[in-house]
Amino acid sequence: MFQWFQRSWFGSLFVCALGAAIVAVGFNLFLIPHQLLSGGISGIAMIVGYFTNWPISLLFLLFNLPVLIWGLVTIGRRFILLSVFSVAMTTWFMELVPVYAVSKDLIMSAVTAGVLVGLGAGISMRVGGSTGGFDIIGSILTRRRDFSIGTFSFLMNGAIIISLGYFKQSWDLALYSMLSIYIAGRVIDSIHIRHVKVTVFIVTKKKEVLLKKMQKLHRGVTVVATEGAYTGEAQHMLMTVTTRYELIDLLNLVRQWDPQAFVNITQTVAVMGLFRRS
Repeated sequence: MFQWFQRSWFGSLFVCALGAAIVAVGFNLFLIPHQLLSGGISGIAMIVGYFTNWPISLLFLLFNLPVLIWGLVTIGRRFILLSVFSVAMTTWFMELVPVYAVSKDLIMSAVTAGVLVGLGAGISMRVGGSTGGFDIIGSILTRRRDFSIGTFSFLMNGAIIISLGYFKQSWDLALYSMLSIYIAGRVIDSIHIRHVKVTVFIVTKKKEVLLKKMQKLHRGVTVVATEGAYTGEAQHMLMTVTTRYELIDLLNLVRQWDPQAFVNITQTVAVMGLFRRS
């Protein structure tokens, strides 16, 4: 069922909107009322908003714009279009959802917010988008190195946490925010595993067509001549290594140009040699 959402633009937009709504609920009902922080660009927007009383939703949108532009140049059209939509929807939902403390307990608020923000960001990533900010930066960098986006975000958020504790003179708020960010990172990693590499074997009778289309994915392809054991027909097997993030585009390509192709996908433990990470 989830594969349909990944293949369909309408489905992807729907999931991104749902993720944005979940994130906005986590922000407005559990973090902002207690002046706790989320991670990434949203955390920066919250710090500025706490000290200036400017609308955090507007700051969230403005601070994400340069990152979205960077992502458009570096990553690609589909990812950034979905991310722009997600950021815009998050901003809109933050305006709709009232800022209200559901719980007075800071620990419960931090934990609940972490789960909600991680869930919203994770499902957006599963369909090829993001909630902006460090998600995009992490997505760019994990194309070059093998580490998880959640761990990367947690490390990057250290400076934001320290800033909150220093300027607010309340290290309790900083520690509760750190708990929320850590939980969000773990939830993201459990839903979205973009840093994982996979090996894809495609047995097809339309080698030339698929090779021409697969060149647009900028991944190396090994061609092996094969023969059907029962039919005796000559075929070709195309082998390539890609990331979980790019796997969606590859599968959509195969479905479109050779729906009869046999595809086998296996998780790759490690990659050596010529493998493009950028």
